[in-house]
Amino acid sequence: MPYPVRTAILLAFCLGIGATAARVEAAGDPFGNVAAAYLVKVDGRELWSRNPDRRLAPGSLTKMMTGLLVLERADPGQVATVSPEASRETGTRLGLEAGDRMLVIDLLAAALLGSANDACHALADHVAGSEKKFVVLMNARAREMGLSRTRFANACGHDAPGMYSTARDLARLAETAMGNPVFAKIAGIVGGEVSTADGGKKFSIENKNELIGRYRGALGVKTGFTGSAGKCLVALAERGGKRVLLVLLNAPDRWWKAEEILDAAFAHGSGTPAGPP
Repeated sequence: MPYPVRTAILLAFCLGIGATAARVEAAGDPFGNVAAAYLVKVDGRELWSRNPDRRLAPGSLTKMMTGLLVLERADPGQVATVSPEASRETGTRLGLEAGDRMLVIDLLAAALLGSANDACHALADHVAGSEKKFVVLMNARAREMGLSRTRFANACGHDAPGMYSTARDLARLAETAMGNPVFAKIAGIVGGEVSTADGGKKFSIENKNELIGRYRGALGVKTGFTGSAGKCLVALAERGGKRVLLVLLNAPDRWWKAEEILDAAFAHGSGTPAGPP
């Protein structure tokens, strides 16, 4: 039975890799061509990477910045009205219509878990009055965070000229976003149900991050996919007080490789082979 996502949030808030850890440790880029770019951080320190500063399309990893900005500038309990522009969004959608009224927390859940572009656009409109104005805020926040190789052209992650980021910048963005307790709680939810403010329409959402609820210790963060970006993932997991952050950009086999790399990172320095989750 689906349950209200905002209820879960508010209540909570108030595979072996075939190599030893030592062998993996010997190389700075032990995973070769798993992705156009990747970066692994353990407890905040970079461990392995490939093309970490290469500018690439970020896809819906963009929504990490959108979600962070919304939480910094709006109350999750506010009600947002869906604009005609938001209702016409393409790609993955919740199915919102112009005039629908939704709680910000529910739009956030739809945007971060289900990657719903109509919900994402509605949030941008609510915070800044229009998506165009919201993008100005996104780029200003990126500069403030020192994301010097990142530029946003829209709030949702659609491919567009001048829209790019890097594995290193996205890792920093993910760390900042997951430092917000509401963002972190949403990112770790398997799925649930959201509704319009009056309860008249209900929508089921499922976390597109397949590691959540399946990979031991997975906490978040976000998936992405477009024609230019390919399959992307930012994954955060914790075991025994050890935190591993992984960014994969344009990784055709992201789920299998994500588990492999996370296992290796957890095994790193332990002197034991990496094992299945």
